[in-house]
Amino acid sequence: MAANYVLLASQTVGAAGASSVTFSNIPQTGYTDLKIVGSHRCDGASAQLIAKFNGSTTGYSRKVVYGDGSTANSSGGSAEANVRFAFSEVSTYTASTFASFDLYIPNYTSANYKSLSADSVSENNAAGAEAGLHAGLWASTAAITSINISDVSATNFVQYSTFYLYGLAASGVTPVIAPFATGGNVTNDGTYWIHTFLASGTFTPLKTLSCDYLVVAGGGGGAGSGGFSGGGGGGAGGFRTSTALSVSTATTVTVGAGGAGGNSSTISVKGNDSVFSTITSTGGGLGGRGRTYEIGGNGGSGGGTGAKGTGTLYLGGTGNTPTTSPSQGNNGGNGEQSAADGDAGGGGGATAAGAAGAAVTGAGGAGTSNSYSGSAVTYAGGGGGGYSDPSATYGAGGTGGGGSGATTGATGGTAGTANLGGGGGGAGVNAGAVYGGAGGSGIVIVRYAMV
Repeated sequence: MAANYVLLASQTVGAAGASSVTFSNIPQTGYTDLKIVGSHRCDGASAQLIAKFNGSTTGYSRKVVYGDGSTANSSGGSAEANVRFAFSEVSTYTASTFASFDLYIPNYTSANYKSLSADSVSENNAAGAEAGLHAGLWASTAAITSINISDVSATNFVQYSTFYLYGLAASGVTPVIAPFATGGNVTNDGTYWIHTFLASGTFTPLKTLSCDYLVVAGGGGGAGSGGFSGGGGGGAGGFRTSTALSVSTATTVTVGAGGAGGNSSTISVKGNDSVFSTITSTGGGLGGRGRTYEIGGNGGSGGGTGAKGTGTLYLGGTGNTPTTSPSQGNNGGNGEQSAADGDAGGGGGATAAGAAGAAVTGAGGAGTSNSYSGSAVTYAGGGGGGYSDPSATYGAGGTGGGGSGATTGATGGTAGTANLGGGGGGAGVNAGAVYGGAGGSGIVIVRYAMV
């Protein structure tokens, strides 16, 4: 890339895939033109990439000439809700191949209509691969502040798809907006550079940085049921955040996976730790299996205990074990004691403990909101407990990605949300081989001042 092009942001798709990528808060001074280059593959059967500017769904038109090595063609459209600008690799193409594109947008802050040009190729390594030249127009006088890229068929980008946004520096201007580190998906909100790790990687600063961090561990798996007793919800992954951590050298980032759910004969699994520098968030505690008197496991937040018949009361798992400061989470809920078996406790969340199972199945504990991503997102909700009565209400997952419990074994518990660290929901009555929901994977976000 030429010296006067400055990398403004980058995004790499993690293991969970992504329905779209968005570059927000694009600088409005210091640059004249924008360039986006990408390497991508989609999981559907047909694909063309589309762009939307500033969230607008009106005013787009485009033309394309293309060929596949044996035939040539052209197409176009006007008054559309987006602009198609590139061909994509799809699931039927040669495995592990990726398409590429180069999109150029001149005068993106001007009061004139915005033109664009692009070239793209699908690297199929077989007959039928397409190469195209695209021209487009957005009939708007607004400056471009954000760009969303997705597939026209609503399929997902697969892991390792990458997108880089560059700005062309204005003549005589020395750009001052450039990230001071590499690693993760790099964006900015106009005040901070934000590095979001959806999967493990390396954060490499170009100088000593004072960093704010959010480290969320993987959520614990929800438990299976036993007999007529619901399984406990998994605890949320440990939630840690703070400011002014000094980082001067390349630092390994570990994003913890969620724990697997259990069934009537298999114990669920604790979530995995997430780590950044000296900061470790503990994986969420596993949910306790119903009827077999298994208590919820300890973790960043504790897992809910499975329901059982009369006898000794079993408490929910303990949050924040081993103990660290500041607190990472809360305890899981107790399982119900009842001669008619009963209802399981919910997993603990970052803000609140899981509710106990007692006539009403325990809901997962609430998570905590954080804005380090550039907007408010709630993380680390506990999984809901499974219910013993098929006609009754299951335990809801805690806000922040906690999976819901189940009433019957037909569907099992719901998985915690990926990259929010939510606990998995517990399975309901007579689950048999049906599992509780898996815990959601964690996330690590590092940010630092842009100037």
